[in-house]
Amino acid sequence: MVKLRLRDNESVNEAVRRFRKLVEHAGVKKEMRKREFYEKPSDQRRRDRRRAEMRARRANQEPTLEIQ
Repeated sequence: MVKLRLRDNESVNEAVRRFRKLVEHAGVKKEMRKREFYEKPSDQRRRDRRRAEMRARRANQEPTLEIQ
């Protein structure tokens, strides 16, 4: 839950900007998009497995140096 207290002499625009940053940092938007539509548990497992495979591939790749 995000709480925001208005500071002394803070304009509404500054408060809204600060609120948006707090919401983004707390992950509220991401969670809202995730819960917008129902996702079958099998689809969720498949997506998680694919993400894990991509992470493993990236971790196993040798870093390449690009010289120009």
